[in-house]
Amino acid sequence: MQQRSLGGTHVSAIGLGGMPMSIEGRPDEDRSIRTIHAALEAGVTLIDTADAYHRDANEVGHNETLIAKALASYGSDATGILVATKGGHLRPGDGSWTQNGHPDYLKEAAKASLKRLGGDAIDLYQYHRPDTEVPYEDSIGALKDLLDEGVIRMAGISNATVDQIRKANQVLDGRLVSVQNQFSPAFRSSEDELRYCGENGIAFLPWSPLGGIQKAGGLGEHFTAFQQIADKHGVSPQQVCLAWELALAPTVIPIPGASRPESIQDSAQASDLQLSADEIEILSTAD
Repeated sequence: MQQRSLGGTHVSAIGLGGMPMSIEGRPDEDRSIRTIHAALEAGVTLIDTADAYHRDANEVGHNETLIAKALASYGSDATGILVATKGGHLRPGDGSWTQNGHPDYLKEAAKASLKRLGGDAIDLYQYHRPDTEVPYEDSIGALKDLLDEGVIRMAGISNATVDQIRKANQVLDGRLVSVQNQFSPAFRSSEDELRYCGENGIAFLPWSPLGGIQKAGGLGEHFTAFQQIADKHGVSPQQVCLAWELALAPTVIPIPGASRPESIQDSAQASDLQLSADEIEILSTAD
């Protein structure tokens, strides 16, 4: 599989988003673990999660615990897998989402995530979503402290604007390695952030790169250009979508969610799909 750089570490060009394996409608644990193992077998070396990827109020960190269990039970060496997690976004258990960007909370949350994931430090810790009640620089300052203390190896942010990317990198003394924003054929409002990251060597991790859990399966129906190009190449429109995103900048690393082994196996093949300049232009203007 094609490799890309994340803070100087080489990871697979396609990552695995763990959210669908832990929220509403999630599969049983056995299938989830088989999905993670299938991703590793396909060459995926980046897995993305968050402490908020859970369904019920009493199971914070469900997805982190699941990933740790899957890696521990993997039959081959999993030491080269980079696990990224996030903090600052919470699910009270009633289906809603809230934010907590207070520095003390973020530090406690990161240490709790490290305990669930295991190891000496979190590979990549990302501030999940800005809290309007807390100055952004203060929240990012907590990530700086975690870096300096060795609790985390790399720091990133999510759901950020270009201005927040600049601020975060300044607070982190130039050590911001990633930005994770929503981006897909149906959601292109993060094009400025994607472009900025490409120009500044910061990894851009599109979340819901296929349009989200409910829409990914019908991508080719809603965006016929992706289906037409998929038919031409004899692949799925989902592969075409991920290959298109990879072509937008050398710093893009899509992290499609999956809850079935077959889904991530198909997505992983996108890193080897070469699209022509004309095809990329057609997809970039498709609606």
